[in-house]
Order: sequence, then structure tokens, then C-alpha cells
Amino acid sequence: MLRTERTNLVSETVDDPDDGSTRRRCYVCFRPENLCFCDAIPRINNRTSILILQHARERFHPFNTARIVKQALANSQLLVDRTENLATAQLPFLDQAGLLYPGRDAPVLSDVAVSERPRQLVIIDGTWHQAKTLVRDIPRLSELPCYRLAPDSPGRYRIRREPNATSLSTLEATVAALKVLEPETQGLDQLVSAFNTMIEQQLAVPKVATSWRVNQHRRRNHVNIPRAISHSLDHVVVAYGESSAGQPGQARRPRPPVYWVAERIGSGERFEAAIQSDKSNSDPFLTHLKLTAEQFKSAVTAEEFRSHWENFLQPEDTLAVYHQSSVQLLKNIGGKVVRCHVLKSVDFTNHRGTLEEIIHAEGIVSGPIHHAGRAGERLAKAVALVRHLREMAQADCGLPDN
Repeated sequence: MLRTERTNLVSETVDDPDDGSTRRRCYVCFRPENLCFCDAIPRINNRTSILILQHARERFHPFNTARIVKQALANSQLLVDRTENLATAQLPFLDQAGLLYPGRDAPVLSDVAVSERPRQLVIIDGTWHQAKTLVRDIPRLSELPCYRLAPDSPGRYRIRREPNATSLSTLEATVAALKVLEPETQGLDQLVSAFNTMIEQQLAVPKVATSWRVNQHRRRNHVNIPRAISHSLDHVVVAYGESSAGQPGQARRPRPPVYWVAERIGSGERFEAAIQSDKSNSDPFLTHLKLTAEQFKSAVTAEEFRSHWENFLQPEDTLAVYHQSSVQLLKNIGGKVVRCHVLKSVDFTNHRGTLEEIIHAEGIVSGPIHHAGRAGERLAKAVALVRHLREMAQADCGLPDN
């Protein structure tokens, strides 16, 4: 069952994670009573609906900022639960909902035309790793348009580790987005001031060796490997697509796929389609794709592709692609997108890079190539990577073979 966070102004006696002592703690901001800053949090009548999906492990973190956002914004909702429950829940998305997440292909929110901006923002709350897990494992999030921020100064969340200097806390990201969507709204700067008060108060607290954040039993394993891969490969469909050629001197526009290949690992069923394009496939472009004009003589229309692709997919299928851009290709042509995992986001190795570089670094041996061109080569490598992840998950958890 999804939990909706409520803000009841009460306190309780708990063990203090800062110094190991026992003291009364505010149950709203989760700070010791002498450091409570609830009175500094304004009440803001925001127009844009804010829906925060919070990772379960963030719920009681004393420095979590989603609780502050929920307390401040009149038009907001905070849902917290385990990832698998959020993935199957009927999430309260409104019309024109959008996901605030720094996806590679996501437009900057301030660059979006006013008429096309979201009326509801869905915001992910958790550590960077937890956020990636939620976005990856909640299928409905992939259906939302994605927007990102372009902060021009470092975030001020100095009491928690961030992946880079420009990363923002949930509160900072929410305020920045609302300043774009509704700059006339009063109280946003006051909310940031309350946030800064929390930070300054915490920085003044002496650090001690008994900090709750020290986990002596933590070890690196491969729990980030998606369950659809670690438990069974019967309904994992690995796919790869080639996009149409861009036009020199023109702004980057959404491109549809011109060639799409896929394989269902459990049954070995395969899908292949050359797709008609409104741009001619020049010889240099085809050479780049390692394809020939002959292979496009029977190319299907976009409508035919969508029909064939939907017929190929089964209700139990999960899509696996190496890069998010492959999912975007499907969206650009209106193709069906089922549950999807982006292999590049799986944290299983210290190596980073292209699919080819990961395959080489991990010593993974690719299987036979069943499709033409560069797409066929990359699909074979992606299938090999999925099998490799499955083997790693088995080794970690003692899971049985398929």
C-alpha cells in the first residue's frame, strides 16, 4: 500500500543519530527539538501540482528535503513505498504531467514553450542511485515527457554527498522548476531560506564517530541488476535501433528509427524491420550502418512497423536496451514501449563507456549475429551483456538457472 506522508506537529523521544544521545525530536522535520526549523517553512499556494515519489529508504532520513517541500507546498503530494509497489500502483498522474529528471535527451524546462510546459511535475526523491532505480523500475514514468534543469551554480546541499557540483536536492530542484513555471508565486525564496537554515544548523553540530550514516556491514554486490534479468530471461526482449540521418546545418530534431532489431532471449524469437524514411538513405549513411540499399527495398511504413512491433511483443515482456536513446527512437515513431531497462544504468562494473568498451573490459564473449549491419552486431553484444548480468546475479544470490 502506498504511504502518503502527513505532517502532524508532534515530537517523540528517539536516539539521536548525530551524537548517540537520546533527545526529543520533531516528527515533521525530523530534527532535534532545539534544531527544529518548522516555523521558518512558509506555506506556498503553488499552481503546478507537485507529486514526489520517494524511495522507501529515504522516508526517515533526518536531512531529507522532500518532507520540507510537502509541508510548504499546498498543491503537493508525497508518496513513499518500496520500488516494486510503486511500479504496480495506480499513480495519481494528471493530464500534462511531466517527469523532472536529468535524462540525456530531456529538454531544459525553461526552453520549453509556455503552452507545452507540464501542469504536474513528478519528482523523484532519494539518493542518485535510488532515483535511477525508481526511474528504471517504474514503467509509467517512461510514458511521461522528461524535463531537466540547467543550474548555473552549485547546489547548497553540503550535508549530504552529491554526484557532482551542480546536483540539486529535491527542495532546490522543486523550487527551481516552480520559478520557471510560475515565477509570480510568493514564498519560494523563503522556502530556500528555511533550507539554508537547516544546513547551517547541521554544519554547526560537531561530527562524531557514531554517525548513523556509517554502515560497517555494507558491501558491494549486484543488487542493481533488474529483477526481470536476475530472476528469468524468458520474457526479456533485447532491442537496438538505428536512427535516420540528420541534416547538416539544421537544429537537432527527434528522429525516427530506420532499422530496428530485437530478440526475445527465452524463446529465441527475433524481430527485424527496415523502415521507410522521409529522408533518402545516402550511400555514405548506409555504409556507416553497414547496410545496403537492397535491404531497404522492402522497407515498411511507420504504421506497419508499429503494428508488427506490437504484435511481436507479449504482455509479460520486458524491454532491455543499452542506451536510453533506443527507447526515444521508439517513442519518436509512436512504437509501443513496454517495461524497459537501460543496461547502461546498471551499476555492475567500475568500467564506463560504450557497449563495445564494456564488452571488452568485462571479457564478455558475444554470441552469433543474426541480423544485418551494425545493428545486428550491437544486438548480439547487448544480448551477451544481458546473459552476463544474469550470471552475475546468480553468483551473488544463488539463483537457479533458467
